[in-house]
Amino acid sequence: MMRSLLLFLSLLAASASAADLYRNDVYQSLVGDRKATKVGDVLTVLVVENSSASATSGTQTDKATDAGLKISTPNRQDGYGLGVENSFDGSGKIARSGRLLAQLSVVVVALTSSGDLRVSGEQLVEINGEKQMINLEGLVRRSDIGEANTISSNRIAEAKITYVGEGVLGDAQRKGWITRLITSFLDIF
Repeated sequence: MMRSLLLFLSLLAASASAADLYRNDVYQSLVGDRKATKVGDVLTVLVVENSSASATSGTQTDKATDAGLKISTPNRQDGYGLGVENSFDGSGKIARSGRLLAQLSVVVVALTSSGDLRVSGEQLVEINGEKQMINLEGLVRRSDIGEANTISSNRIAEAKITYVGEGVLGDAQRKGWITRLITSFLDIF
């Protein structure tokens, strides 16, 4: 009987397949910092964006046209002339710079076939009636995520960062409708 039981247990053990408990794609250390790896995980983005642009243009044109007519008679000699001149000198310069510093938490919304993380998130801050909205979406490589589950915004591929302000200060920076109308009228000429 004991021998039959041992034989049965050995056959049962031989038919069972061994499965690997370790899977590299989902492994999370019990003692290490947690990093975003799957849909629904949160990742902190350190937004550090500096931008500047400038453009200068100049135009100068000159055009002159002269025409003359001389009429002679035995008693009188008259000359008539017509001259037209046109000159234009215009120039313009545009300079713009911007800087955005923020920390924003985003959520992993999808995984790509290569294992990269598609992230998206927004943050709304309201202070004294001024609303500041930051939206961010992009593609993050797992290897770019730091130990504290953070990533710099300049390491995000296909990054779309939108920063919009609304309130008294934002309204003061926009042209009024009369100014826009006059500017449009002047642009025609």
